[in-house]
Amino acid sequence: MRVNSGFGRILVALYALFALAATGRSVLQISQTWPHPALPYLLSALAAVVYIVATVALARGGDRNARIALYTISFELLGVIAVGIWSYADGAAFVAQGQAGDTTVWAKFGQGYGYVPLLLPILGLWWLRHTRRAAPDEVR
Repeated sequence: MRVNSGFGRILVALYALFALAATGRSVLQISQTWPHPALPYLLSALAAVVYIVATVALARGGDRNARIALYTISFELLGVIAVGIWSYADGAAFVAQGQAGDTTVWAKFGQGYGYVPLLLPILGLWWLRHTRRAAPDEVR
């Protein structure tokens, strides 16, 4: 089974949606506060890059891109967990210049996005494992 077929297409669409949302959010936030963007805005930009790379890797398929997706999505999960814990432990770090809290996609484990940022990498890793197991001899 190919990474970019079946459920993989839905996964690509979800990643593309989050790539667009995180990119738009970070560009707007950073441009409004340049040359001194707040940490949460830079974290939004990092999330955007991660979503873009994961989207492209998942959409292209193949062994090399599946590995890139695996590393990217693993980094994403670690990022969501680390930023989620950090945002609860030091909420003041996630309140930027008079703005409301949760100013990054991964803050509070993606609470502002219905926790999809926490669930998406879990689904992505599951799909990568599922497709690898489904056809170990098939060239992807």
